[in-house]
Amino acid sequence: MKKTGKFRLQPKLLLGLVTMAAVLAVALIPAITGLYRMRMEEYYQNLAFNLASAAAEYIDGDSIQNYYLTGEKDAYYDEVQSYLLNLKKNIGPKYFYVVVPEDDAMVYIWDVGLPGDEGVCELGDSDAYYGDGDELMHKAFAANAEHTILVTENEEYGYLASAYVAILDSSGNPAALASVDISMDVINAQIRQLMLLTLLVTLAVLAVSVFAYYYYVRRILIRPIKKLHSAATGLVEDNVEHLSEFNLEIKTGDELEDLSDSMNYMVSELDEYIKNLSRVTAEKERIGAELDVARHIQASMLPCIFPAFPELPEIDIFASMNPAKEVGGDFYDFFMVDKSHLAIVMADVSGKGVPAALFMVIGKTLIKDHTEPGEDLGAVFSEVNNMLCSSNSEGLFITAFEGVLDLITGEFRYVNAGHEMPFIAHAGEPFKPYKIKPGFVLAGMEDMRYKSGSMMLQPGDKVFQYTDGVTEATNANSELYGMERLEKALSENTSRSPREIIEAVKADVDAFVGEAEQFDDLTMLALSYKEKMNEE
Repeated sequence: MKKTGKFRLQPKLLLGLVTMAAVLAVALIPAITGLYRMRMEEYYQNLAFNLASAAAEYIDGDSIQNYYLTGEKDAYYDEVQSYLLNLKKNIGPKYFYVVVPEDDAMVYIWDVGLPGDEGVCELGDSDAYYGDGDELMHKAFAANAEHTILVTENEEYGYLASAYVAILDSSGNPAALASVDISMDVINAQIRQLMLLTLLVTLAVLAVSVFAYYYYVRRILIRPIKKLHSAATGLVEDNVEHLSEFNLEIKTGDELEDLSDSMNYMVSELDEYIKNLSRVTAEKERIGAELDVARHIQASMLPCIFPAFPELPEIDIFASMNPAKEVGGDFYDFFMVDKSHLAIVMADVSGKGVPAALFMVIGKTLIKDHTEPGEDLGAVFSEVNNMLCSSNSEGLFITAFEGVLDLITGEFRYVNAGHEMPFIAHAGEPFKPYKIKPGFVLAGMEDMRYKSGSMMLQPGDKVFQYTDGVTEATNANSELYGMERLEKALSENTSRSPREIIEAVKADVDAFVGEAEQFDDLTMLALSYKEKMNEE
């Protein structure tokens, strides 16, 4: 069915041709006339300056002072007058004069004119400056003056290029100015002719283009496109049930024929795609369901029952993990090594998705299995590192932090494998980052030796550990959340419980990130050492 209310292709092409001609005229006329004006102004300015320079070299500057003071002419005066008059006859400047610039007026020494010229001044006459002539003439009259040109356009004098060159006396001092005003009115007349010529050429190009359209473009372009349009409309409106029967024939020997062949191929591929779509959709739903199961399995592997140790009033602990994808590479863990020692683990596997999640399971299991009572944590990480290196075909690595708290003495032993430094809050004080020299990552290189450290915690102290997904959370402006914001959020919630601390930090990160996409897992753990355990 033919649709109405559309702006068809033929009038669009005609409108495009007219618009192109208009744009061509608008672009060419100012460019050509501007360039012509610049070149012609430069020519007349050079002509005026050369004429003034010739006069300045010819005239004896020592004699000017006498004419200026006495107002009396002599034979040399008449000789110069005749010389200047010949120059004006041969070259044709509008005004040719020699003046001595004073503060408010210029005093004429010579002013030559042809028969019929008006306003020719005599020796000793004075006249006011016009335009910017005052400043430029005094500038040209200074010692070692440079090339001085004035361009003016007004009703009284017309379109002029004025040049001023100092006439020097025998001491090298300026005695007067040789001044030349050349009319450039002819430029405007020539520019009008040039604009008319450009417009006529543009109209001629437009006429030829329209002729070519009707006798060539319409035949080789519009008709095949209409055929393509009809075929495409038939696909949509006729609801073809058997796409394999579709066949479009266009024989133009150019891109339009290629387009028709491509359309035939596209319809064939579309038919095959529709047949496969249901199978692909079903497979995608199956994979999505399996990933959802994997996410729940991963979440169930991490301690997620809180309060974690209700039988231990000495501690309060809480942790959370929010993966960036269906499954993540971050993990945390906490467990009792024996009756009086609590172990906490925070780690981040390089990469995302299923490979990182599988490597996370291996790393978590090895760390927990090798953390035994009395075992040095540096030795634990050294042994775990070698085992991870031996089964690391994907080239992944883990940054990890493990700490073991003695609930009786408050000693907190720790080891760090390239992970972020923890935050410690002593009783009554805000959280501060505890600087620990990071070791090398796990699974990065065999036979690495890790060193453990220790600190003393007192009742009321708290520990906060996290992965880089917190500090590297990014908002829509590509700004990082950073350590300073994290420390501020922790300090504002130091007195709260571990669960409330983590929830407050998560809310602050979410508010900072806004609608930006989460690119990394967010994993946090908070531990409160509430009181010492009694020795039994």
